[in-house]
Amino acid sequence: MSSDLLSELQARCVFPPSGTEVDCAVSGGADSLALLLLAVNAGLKVTAWHVDHGLRETSSDEGEMVFEVASDLGVKANCLKAFVEDGPNLEARARDARRDVLPPQILTGHTADDQAETVILNLLRGSGVQGTAGIGDPYRRPILDLRRHETKKLCLSEQLDPVNDPMNLDPRFTRNRIRNEVIPLLAEVTGRDPVPLLTRHANLAGEASGILADLVKDLDITNVRSVADVPDPVVRFAIQDWLTDKLGLPADSSSVNRVLQIVRGEIKGTEIPGGFRVDRSQGKVRFSVNTKISQESD
Repeated sequence: MSSDLLSELQARCVFPPSGTEVDCAVSGGADSLALLLLAVNAGLKVTAWHVDHGLRETSSDEGEMVFEVASDLGVKANCLKAFVEDGPNLEARARDARRDVLPPQILTGHTADDQAETVILNLLRGSGVQGTAGIGDPYRRPILDLRRHETKKLCLSEQLDPVNDPMNLDPRFTRNRIRNEVIPLLAEVTGRDPVPLLTRHANLAGEASGILADLVKDLDITNVRSVADVPDPVVRFAIQDWLTDKLGLPADSSSVNRVLQIVRGEIKGTEIPGGFRVDRSQGKVRFSVNTKISQESD
């Protein structure tokens, strides 16, 4: 397996040294198949992981295709089942189901286009500088510099037929509307491709986040006395970091500001989207599941 295109794309990836054992998430789409091809070409000892959510009649066929491609590349493949029901918050529930069954340090096939979409999503959530830093962690997302059209071209050159997930066109999902409507509109309005601009912003925001993270690394925002004399902007960043760690995704600015009010003693508690609460008691700030919502859902 060798081609000029493969070598060209390989040079823009961030893979560990040859011989390193890695796990790769492979859905069967062009991005994940490109990840698999490039990881093998980089000389890594790859194990491929595919998750079947049972959302489509063809999902079992997709798992078989991934297994066959991996086998042709001399790669071990594990096909797992993590079924989710169609309905509200499907994207988030499917993502959580994958996280529950996949290895924690698995490599994923996120591209520059995914990065641009994430920047816009988090900007609209009011997620602050951390959110507009985008996906981050290039060591787990080694093809983040590649474009979606390039992964499709690579699959074509290697005579692979990627899965085209119809859910990627479903307008119920905000990310799909950003991908299929907002970004093309931005390109039309500005007369230029917005993806490189958005990924550049993500890189700059990531650098700024790193500097701010160093400033707040020793702050314990759960101890209100210890941050009493710390300026609000610094505490706000620490809260954003704390909530993001708890929630598993960037917190919205409204939640961050309400928690700042708790830290400053202006309110005693607040609900956080996703079924959580933050409360203050005896000078301590605590994050918990909102038991009222949990009982109602039961």
